Amino acid sequence: MTEEKSNNIVEKFECLHGKEYVLSDEESCILYAQDIYSKTIPALAIIRPKNKEELSEAIKLATKYDCPIIPRGGGMSYSQGYVPLIKNSIIVDFCRMNEILEINEEDMFVTVESGCTWQKLYEALKTTNLRTPFWGTLSGISATIGGTLSQNGIFWGSTKFGSAVDSVIGLEVILGDGNIVSTGSNAQRNAMPFFRHYGPDLTGLFTCDNGALGFKTSATLKLIPKREYREYASFKFNDFDSLFNAMSKISKNELVDVCVGFDPYLQNIRMQRESLSSDLKNLAGVIKGNKNRVIAMKDTVKIALSGRRYMDNVEYSVHLILEEKTQESATTSIVEVKRICNHAGGSEIESSIPKILRANPFTPLNNIIGPRGERWMPIHVIIPHSKANQAMREIQQLLAKHQDKLDKNKIGVGFLYTVISNNGFVIEPVFFTPDSIDEIHKEVVEDGILKNIECFEDNPVARGLTNTLRYELFDLFEDIGGVHMQIGKSYNFRKGLNIESWNVIENIKHIVDPNGLINPGSLGLNLGDDHN
Repeated sequence: MTEEKSNNIVEKFECLHGKEYVLSDEESCILYAQDIYSKTIPALAIIRPKNKEELSEAIKLATKYDCPIIPRGGGMSYSQGYVPLIKNSIIVDFCRMNEILEINEEDMFVTVESGCTWQKLYEALKTTNLRTPFWGTLSGISATIGGTLSQNGIFWGSTKFGSAVDSVIGLEVILGDGNIVSTGSNAQRNAMPFFRHYGPDLTGLFTCDNGALGFKTSATLKLIPKREYREYASFKFNDFDSLFNAMSKISKNELVDVCVGFDPYLQNIRMQRESLSSDLKNLAGVIKGNKNRVIAMKDTVKIALSGRRYMDNVEYSVHLILEEKTQESATTSIVEVKRICNHAGGSEIESSIPKILRANPFTPLNNIIGPRGERWMPIHVIIPHSKANQAMREIQQLLAKHQDKLDKNKIGVGFLYTVISNNGFVIEPVFFTPDSIDEIHKEVVEDGILKNIECFEDNPVARGLTNTLRYELFDLFEDIGGVHMQIGKSYNFRKGLNIESWNVIENIKHIVDPNGLINPGSLGLNLGDDHN
């Protein structure tokens, strides 16, 4: 594409959205085209439509000029979900489409525009006695609801209620031809978006699509009563087998809302990241977030007195948050949780980590780099409970083959563990590589953190080793039958899928995006050889 034609296309978008809502400067086109791990080619422009009608026209305009067009949420993913693979791509930033359209307390649903963050929805629902079952990722200060539903996500509420997409009732989606489609009961001309299953589940089709099948303009989520009585527990274990056994039993009995485990390396990283002074600053949130103020005051005193000594000599640990409608239910459930952990060989430790986490659910995203400024790279696999222990052994064996190189290049690897509802076990290897960081890290991480980190130089050898291990682990995950969230353009989705299922997805792609311009390459779909 010539420079003259590129400029002409940008001018067309400026006429549509307004010049101030189209970014085409070099800095922006580089920044918005990278995620927290990958950086490829810059975008042609970033557009910021104000509503679904404007976005529909933008998609038609991109089609007219044969420009790939890519949805981007909060930008906190790591699997190239919105990273362009083709030159002259247009990136859609949903920052102006961020309104909460309806909170319907009588019919128990909330409808939001896709650019709304989880934190914004959380704050809006504070005045009600309601919440969504899944209510956000840890990156919810920036992560958008539309982006999360495209990628899928877990954390707040997912141990009991499933991943983000399990809370969705319906969507409004713009297809590749600019037409707007409603799903669920809202597809019925006279109905409201109150019920998901009306005919074939089109809602499910457009969730977890990684932006490959259309542009979600709004989403309707179910509401449930808040559970305001909380209990917390933390346990240490000597090995991952006993930790996994406890986590699986807790998960299968649907006892807690949050269940997160750490290996020794990641525990040490957490202790480096935070300090006792930052813990103490968060104590006000512990008091504020607990319905029983007397218990909350006791909790804050215990946290302050224990400092960080409670994590000394801890190998593996699990941290649990339980929320119920009554104190009696909460007490009964936490007794059972502790019985399970004790029976599995765990020993109870101070529950400072889950208390502080719950009191401050959406914090600044300083953890997208390591504590010394290392390049941070997580990946994950979701497996059934029956495969978790063996999967962990195979992952450890793979890494052990490269341990000398990891040590030589000073690359650290830790593990985070969690569970989804009562049937999914998550293992998340996390790499910390002494390597330079990109523009997106400098944009997101707070200045106070950036001033106190090492500035690593480009380290192509260490980066190459991390990439090699990343792809070897992807192959291992495929071999053990693992599945993933935020598949993007990284995980082995197409390679691992049986041919019959792949053909159905490919045919659907051709129907909803006949020109192959919506986020080419996502899910391994429709890159096209003629775009360069």
